[in-house]
Amino acid sequence: MTAVRTGALAAGTALALLLGIAVGASSIEEEADGVPGGDVGAYGLDPSKIPAAYRQWVIRAGETCSAAPAALIAAQIEAESNWNPKARSPVGALGLSQFMPGTWATWGTDGDGDGKADPFSPPDAIMSQARYDCYLAGQVSGLAGDPTKLMLAAYNAGPGAVQEYGGIPPYPETQQYVVRITGLMAKYAAEDLDEQGGTFGRRIVAYARKQLGVPYSWGGGSVYGPTTGIAHGSKIVGYDCSALTQYAVYHASGRKLMLPRSSQQQATQGKEVKTPQVGDLIAFQLNSATYDHIAIYIGGGEILHAPRTGKDVMIEPLSGYYTGKKHTIRRLG
Repeated sequence: MTAVRTGALAAGTALALLLGIAVGASSIEEEADGVPGGDVGAYGLDPSKIPAAYRQWVIRAGETCSAAPAALIAAQIEAESNWNPKARSPVGALGLSQFMPGTWATWGTDGDGDGKADPFSPPDAIMSQARYDCYLAGQVSGLAGDPTKLMLAAYNAGPGAVQEYGGIPPYPETQQYVVRITGLMAKYAAEDLDEQGGTFGRRIVAYARKQLGVPYSWGGGSVYGPTTGIAHGSKIVGYDCSALTQYAVYHASGRKLMLPRSSQQQATQGKEVKTPQVGDLIAFQLNSATYDHIAIYIGGGEILHAPRTGKDVMIEPLSGYYTGKKHTIRRLG
């Protein structure tokens, strides 16, 4: 564990080396906001890279504020505790997120609602981590430079030092800390296909395939990845059908094309065609006069979609249940 520059830390910010916040997810009817971070890049999370026991909490922490992505939380946890919830540092930092006791007294949160805030509880540690780091991000906002890197520097050296120098302080330890965490983020980020070529439709399919196995969550998901949903999806981290298509199209377009949030709205996008090609969207009228389901055609008579509660993102034949359903095929490219 890297030692904190205790002389440079502002009072109340001695949290031992782990920062981590995540990009905020939009509500079901809102477009997600832009990802700050400049030259650090866009940090879409690959949930499969997170240990299963902590996956939902890293994703939930990512909904706390828009100062940094969930991939950053994961990168810092690896750097600080290597995903060991019982970790103790030589200087007294505790748990998965390596809080110092004094900082925990101020920022510790009962993340899982069991009635107590425990730094050795992963849900509590991860949600407290996000809460504290959102505060730090606010302390250094307005300064010139990459907001994520400034936030990381504030974590290591204290927001006072960042403000004093008007950016990342000239401390080798702090500079190395920022480099290490931003470097580790690539491990947890969704693979960026922007430089891999291929048609737009095939890129849509490639991004959608990365989400296979993620649970269906009604109202869940955004362009940044799976989130908890609403109503019967409120305890499930995942996607509903239109969030999955929105995610895949957004990233396949180089984060330039934001589809509307609902399947009914998406059924009007692009141009209508008679025969599907790879990457086309197919909107269905399943139970009403509106288009209440949408899927991605992947070729070979198959679709990739988030079907319904109790199912995961999956591939299945277009025939069968969908035969005879009124539908529209939309081509975006």
